[in-house]
Amino acid sequence: MTDRQPPLQNLKDHFLVASPWLGDPNFHGGVVYICDHGDDGTFGLLINQPLDVSLGEILEQLDMDGGHLEAPVFAGGPVQQERGFVVHPPYGDWQSTVAVSEDIQVTTSRDILQAIGNDAGPERYLVALGYAGWSAGQLEEELAGNAWLTCPASDNLLFDIPWQDRYKTVLARMGIDPGQLDQSVGHA
Repeated sequence: MTDRQPPLQNLKDHFLVASPWLGDPNFHGGVVYICDHGDDGTFGLLINQPLDVSLGEILEQLDMDGGHLEAPVFAGGPVQQERGFVVHPPYGDWQSTVAVSEDIQVTTSRDILQAIGNDAGPERYLVALGYAGWSAGQLEEELAGNAWLTCPASDNLLFDIPWQDRYKTVLARMGIDPGQLDQSVGHA
C-alpha cells in the first residue's frame, strides 16, 4: 500500500484571500489573483495593495507617453518588485503574454505599457510590480493552516471593483462577513 496524496486542486484563476491568521505582513488584508498553480509551485499578484505611485509616473520614468494616467500601480508581491505585470482581458498582440483563462491574460513586455500610454491598449487593466510566489507544496501547507481562503476569480472584481473594496467584496461573494473573522475564534 502506498501513501498517496489527494490530487492537487488547481487554483489558477482563483483569488486567495488572507485570513486574520496569516502572519506575513506582506499579505495582511490581501487579495491575490492566482495566475499559475501546479506541481512546481504557485505564482500570483496582489490586487488590492497600491503603491504610492501612479501608472503615469511609472510611464514617465520609462520615457513613455501617458504621464496623465492616474491608475494605481499595485504591490504585486514581495518577489522581484522591479518586475512589472499587466493583467487584462484578451486584447492585442504583445511580445510576452500568457493566458490565465479565457477572460484574463498577463503581459510582461513593455509594448503593452507603451500602448496604454498612447490610449491604444486594453481599456481594462491592472498593473502590478512584483509578485507573490510559493514553492511546490508551500501554498497547500498554508491553506491547511487556515492562512488563506479561496474562491474562483472574476474579471469584474479584478477591473471594476475599487481596490479598497476588493477584500470585503470577495469575502461577501464567499458568504463571509468580514466582521465575523476574528483571530480569537477557536482559541481558548
